[in-house]
Amino acid sequence: MQTQKLDVHEQPSEDGALAQTAISRLRQLSMKLAMAEVDISVFDAMQPLEEEWRALERDNLQSLHQSYDWCAAWVNAFQRPLAILKGTYAGQAAFILPVEIVKSRGFSVAKFIAADHSNINTGLFSEGFAETGGTIDPDDFAGRLRQALKGRADLLLLQNIPLEWRGRQSPLAGLPMVQNQNHAYQLPFLPTFEETLKQLNAKNRRKKFRIQSKRLEAAGGFEYLIPETSEEQHGLLDIFFRLKSARFASLGLPDVFADKETQAFLHGLIDKRDDASRYFGLQMHVLRLKGENQGRIAAISGISRKGDHIICQFGAIDEELVPDTSPGEFLYWQTISGLHDKGIALFDFGLGDQTYKRSWAPVETAHYDVVLPVSPFGVAAGAAHRIVTRGKAHIKARPKLYKFAQSIRARIG
Repeated sequence: MQTQKLDVHEQPSEDGALAQTAISRLRQLSMKLAMAEVDISVFDAMQPLEEEWRALERDNLQSLHQSYDWCAAWVNAFQRPLAILKGTYAGQAAFILPVEIVKSRGFSVAKFIAADHSNINTGLFSEGFAETGGTIDPDDFAGRLRQALKGRADLLLLQNIPLEWRGRQSPLAGLPMVQNQNHAYQLPFLPTFEETLKQLNAKNRRKKFRIQSKRLEAAGGFEYLIPETSEEQHGLLDIFFRLKSARFASLGLPDVFADKETQAFLHGLIDKRDDASRYFGLQMHVLRLKGENQGRIAAISGISRKGDHIICQFGAIDEELVPDTSPGEFLYWQTISGLHDKGIALFDFGLGDQTYKRSWAPVETAHYDVVLPVSPFGVAAGAAHRIVTRGKAHIKARPKLYKFAQSIRARIG
């Protein structure tokens, strides 16, 4: 989890602390009064909100996964009913929560659009509303959200929310929550690649890179590519689907990329790009071999960018090629080193505890799920989600138990 420490020499004085307490109370009172004037509307289409939506997403701290283009690609592919929540205060958009309605075990669940393929969710908040963070009256906020979704959903389930993101507390933090079983892992970028490496075990990492390079050269050489044409990018995405499908099959796991809607969604992201805003929905990076394996793909990954934040969405390797070089990790070296001097502050490896992520990422961020029942049925659905989530967290915190659970899952497919 991200933490911050206040140096003992910087502790506020008693008078300063009293002043800060007084200011905090005034802010809380002001926000409670303001919440009484927030009007929440529900929209079943994205288009009427596009102008305000794009204005809110310009804030660098709002997640890529709530951006208009990301959500539009998902909606075009899946065509699920929408219940987008818009909060208005003093005639201005205070927030947008891009929500769709998903049927799950007989319940109607309001979830973030594309929640199944999101690594971090923040919602969209105006800067003024976002800065209020922990001063929002949670009971009032929860009640207004329930009222807005009444008759549309049994449960509001907003997943994978960091309580604090890059110094800003989430305005959603006061709502009923459970900690998600998955954490996310990030690598802060420093001015140079060498400085960035110093956050890690730089000596061992450089040694490993040299060994990998020599082995790849001995196998005929390699090239690191980011194809520029849309046609090439789409072609690489199809190669990723094939490699990942083979990997899931070898592990006896379901292929989460197999359905045509998910594939259409990801293909739709490739052409979402705005260089002026430093945004792209999906960009394929590849490690391609030379020599006797000329043209074959050893490793492939897809990354997204919003502002100064890069998110690695997925990766795959061809397990038949140069296995002793760890081509996937070698590709990360190429990608991360190549992104320096391009206005990047944070490289995000996304959700899921894996060894390669911990080796690259000195920052670990806990995520939480908002679990807010809307109907009596939603109370049961919310309780079930809490039990399942805590159960998964318990298992994942115990490596032997987690390994056993994975073996059972592989056996039953």
